[in-house]
Amino acid sequence: MSGADTAEYRIAHLRDRLASEDIAELGVRIEQRGAGVMLYGTVASDACRAEVLRIAEEELAGLPLHEDLVVAGTDAPTHPEELS
Repeated sequence: MSGADTAEYRIAHLRDRLASEDIAELGVRIEQRGAGVMLYGTVASDACRAEVLRIAEEELAGLPLHEDLVVAGTDAPTHPEELS
């Protein structure tokens, strides 16, 4: 198995873990970019973001990992929406 095949296998395994473990996170996109891996998308909380990164670092150890995970804002608005 080549290095690219191994990375693809590890990425697929990461997707499975994110979907099936307690985190059940389906909003994270994972792409191989050159020799590294990019994670991006929106997660529900800071704790969820930390758990996604922990699992990704376990599964992708040794591969450069880049992330752009945004925590969804779930706070109530502080002012009314102005419609024109």
